Amino acid sequence: MSLALAREADVSQPSILFVCLGNICRSPMAEGAMQAELFRRGLDWEVDSAGTAAYHVGNPPDPRAIACAAENGADISGLRARQAVPNDFHRFTHIFALDDKNLANLRAIRPGDGSAELGLVLDMIEGRKGETVADPYYAGDDAFDFTWRVVTEAASAIADKLSR
Repeated sequence: MSLALAREADVSQPSILFVCLGNICRSPMAEGAMQAELFRRGLDWEVDSAGTAAYHVGNPPDPRAIACAAENGADISGLRARQAVPNDFHRFTHIFALDDKNLANLRAIRPGDGSAELGLVLDMIEGRKGETVADPYYAGDDAFDFTWRVVTEAASAIADKLSR
């Protein structure tokens, strides 16, 4: 395949960025759930996660997030937090915020020519438009389990919609 055709094929393939505040709980869990869903379906899409704040840049996910993902067959221990940047709107086809505040933060940094579709992750699930994923950081282990279930449901819905 020629380089031009390879580039054209890559453009048509979805690429997804999940964004929360610090990129140590919700968004890396969403990234892990999405990677697991793509593996299950035999799809090879680019998936990443980021935060709108720089609090934890370079750090691994919260140990509770790592443990929860591992219990569900996903290894997110190698991920490292990073901050979302304007170029992400050119790099990814879809950017999903985990809550309204981070959606607003993303809108504030979005360049005028940014082409990524931007929205809330739960908008992809029938009947959940406008809902947000609660931050489990200050809650107990059960909150991480709940977050995993929600982001797994979202990952399945995203794969259904974007692979059509």
